[in-house]
Amino acid sequence: ACFRLLYSLLIPALFLSGILCVCLFVLLWGIRLWIQQRKKQLASVGKDGKQPLVIAFFHPYCNAGGGGERVLWCAVRALQKKYKNISCVVYTGDRDVTGEDIIAGALRRFNIKLSHPVKFVFLEKRYLVEAALYPYFTLLGQSLGSVLLGWEALLKCVPDVYIDSMGYAFTLPLFKYLGDCRVGCYVHYPTISTDMLSVVKNQDTRFNNAAFITNSPLFSKFKLVYYYLFAFLYGLVGSCSDVVMVNSSWTLNHILSLWRAAACTSIVYPPCDVQAFLDIPLEEEKSVTEYSVVSVSQFRPEKDHPLQIRAFAKLLEKKRPAQQPHLKLILIGGCRNQQDEERVNNLRRLCEELGVGEDVTFRINIPFEELKQQLAKATIGLHTMWNEHFGIGVVECMAAGTVILAHNSGGPKLDIVVPYEGHITGFLAENEDSYAETMAYILSLSPEQRLEIRENARQSVHRFSDRHFEETFLLSVEPLFK
Repeated sequence: ACFRLLYSLLIPALFLSGILCVCLFVLLWGIRLWIQQRKKQLASVGKDGKQPLVIAFFHPYCNAGGGGERVLWCAVRALQKKYKNISCVVYTGDRDVTGEDIIAGALRRFNIKLSHPVKFVFLEKRYLVEAALYPYFTLLGQSLGSVLLGWEALLKCVPDVYIDSMGYAFTLPLFKYLGDCRVGCYVHYPTISTDMLSVVKNQDTRFNNAAFITNSPLFSKFKLVYYYLFAFLYGLVGSCSDVVMVNSSWTLNHILSLWRAAACTSIVYPPCDVQAFLDIPLEEEKSVTEYSVVSVSQFRPEKDHPLQIRAFAKLLEKKRPAQQPHLKLILIGGCRNQQDEERVNNLRRLCEELGVGEDVTFRINIPFEELKQQLAKATIGLHTMWNEHFGIGVVECMAAGTVILAHNSGGPKLDIVVPYEGHITGFLAENEDSYAETMAYILSLSPEQRLEIRENARQSVHRFSDRHFEETFLLSVEPLFK
């Protein structure tokens, strides 16, 4: 009797599910046809009478002035150079500036001049992708928010080719299946990674895994299930991309394991302004009264500035009081908001607690020319972020001629601080002791030995130039234009 009851319920349930699926399919197909009709209405004709191919970049923070924005403008410039009958569009949420201001900012910050105008589509709902809106389930909230923001973008402009250049993978199926676009993406870092899963699994306390979760086995298990479900969804949406570009071997490994789209995935190193630093004369050190250790990175929690300060304090403990020259740690970085400023104040307090307040200098939001001067004088370039996806600051330090000491993980380990033609280009470390010991070792080398390492490092960074980026980027996106 129980079996017959279940059977009698199952048939109607399956029938109803089938009806709902058909209705959903018809609805989505209707939306797709409506969007295509809208595309024809919004289409414009070029000077030659032909309709240009519209290439749209989804970059809600295109005026931020960081490494991701350098990738965007180098990509637009490369496309404008190669393809004649195209129109480049940028979806942005920077409504407090004009398109002319954004282009002027790209020229001022990155020295990137575009050969043709760019059309900006200003989005009103950028707040939907801001982390502050989602104190809990942040990854899921931002991803769903990006779909709504992507829908606004699609309604305002339907492109032929869509490229997500900020990591909003959940917009890809929207433009591919409803917008009927060829879609590509440039992934700076995966929204979720196997490393993030292992952090939760092992109950490690980090900046993105709060102590109240790590201290509770129940909360940890719940978060792990949430992460696995999100990783599954992330893999589904990412795998629908026609072209996938990643910025490093570390990002490549994670994207391949999550998206399983090896055939259309390639590494395209981000364009670093290496030439500006290579212009700094590389000379053998003369007698100096002070060695400086310089760190270049934004004051964000993942950059792990406390590790730098503690390692430096240990280095000073090992140094004999009478030993010369004097050692100085210079922390250079950008403060984006009040949280970053509070973080700097906490770092200052840590310096006082460790008794190195007079030996550590903070240089915040400094001009580019001063950055070059500081790196030109520095002996060691310091980087401490665990699993940095690439590491533009590491490349800049090497190009400027410092001896780099980076974290033994991520992009620095796999792509940047690697032997060049069999010669050493820098050093890697993992904890306070290994950082302090390696700094002491670098300072114990002769000026001639350090010069050789610096020269090797400089030779190795040419593969991260603008020109190399343009070549690999154009080669990668070619399938989108066939």
